[in-house]
Amino acid sequence: MREFIVEADGGSRGNPGPAGYGAVVIDAATGETLAERAEYIGVATNNVAEYRGLVAGLRAAHELDPTAMVHVRMDSKLVIEQMSGRWKIKHPDMKPLAFEAARVFPPAQVTYEWIPREQNKHADRLANEAMDAGKRGERWSAADSMAELEAADAKAASAAGGHAPTAAEGTRTTVAEGAGTTAAEGAGTTAAAPSSGWAPADMGAPATFVLLRHGETPLTPQKRFSGSGGSDPALSAAGREQAERVGAALARRGTVQAIVSSPLARTRETAGIVAARLGLDVTVEEGLRETDFGAWEGLTFGEVRERYPDDLTAWLADPEARPTGGGESFAATAERVAAARDKLIAAYAGRTVLLVTHVTPIKTLVRLALGAPPESLFRMELSAASLSAIAYYADGNASVRLFNDTSHLRG
Repeated sequence: MREFIVEADGGSRGNPGPAGYGAVVIDAATGETLAERAEYIGVATNNVAEYRGLVAGLRAAHELDPTAMVHVRMDSKLVIEQMSGRWKIKHPDMKPLAFEAARVFPPAQVTYEWIPREQNKHADRLANEAMDAGKRGERWSAADSMAELEAADAKAASAAGGHAPTAAEGTRTTVAEGAGTTAAEGAGTTAAAPSSGWAPADMGAPATFVLLRHGETPLTPQKRFSGSGGSDPALSAAGREQAERVGAALARRGTVQAIVSSPLARTRETAGIVAARLGLDVTVEEGLRETDFGAWEGLTFGEVRERYPDDLTAWLADPEARPTGGGESFAATAERVAAARDKLIAAYAGRTVLLVTHVTPIKTLVRLALGAPPESLFRMELSAASLSAIAYYADGNASVRLFNDTSHLRG
């Protein structure tokens, strides 16, 4: 019985945006490339393009030998886990594509393996060629493809300890499960560069945290301290509407693969509304809760200044200072948030996860990513239901990709 390796990839420049896929069928015994497939598919999301690449690769293998054993290798954790049956397929755009892929071969003939992006360069380059051809108003041509040669060159350079970037490598801005964000695109596109902006682009997909501050509660418009030690208010009608708008915006972008929430009521309610729109479950992480503001809970800044002037002055000057009545210091919050961050980076390596949390945890994550001093917390404005994003790379670096985006709340 013949054995094939199918490597597939897809990308979207904008997510959703101009998209294309690439797939290659390889003889498992000889390593010979037997077939290449690539196509520009118009405007689509990363995940749709990746699934389209999988379907094309499986069909190409089936045309060669419908009785063959097929081993699929992709750098999309989402597609691999869903097709392996370990993750549920809930997104309405993914279900028919996954069903289509599953029908090409009998399930017993196909196995799936996740690989780092640097090991999927052939399919990656095919996808980029297809997108480039689409941009020119042309169809991808196998006769003109340089993907196999470029992938071989890159493999040789890697084996020699170097890195040989190509024009195609520099244009790809999409890895679905590692989607970082830019201010222009919101919380749904990846940058293929690490946090410094200069390191090699083959570091692999980052863990990307899309940070959502919960929607408004009755206390939010009044600018009252509302931490983890107060009344734990639910969302207001305005806050629920904000959460619906966030869910709609993230559904259009299609890159969030998991949702993690603070345990407080306002965040769990916000997360639940978004999760219902995205077809995802919500995991609760205690480390994402808001700071405990002690006796200041429910008070405005002016009321705290009037009642506890010395404590407020100390709190503003020293991250180790605690709010009146045994609240939590910013230093303690930072330690807790950093521990939660490290835990989540390990759990969601190479994936995009929505963290639904609060003002202080989000500002703290941004501050730590930038290496900024504690006083920077007082120099950030963070609106209710706003989106921010940070990508965390394998070398320990972080890249802040978006901050306080509220464009989804307008219109």
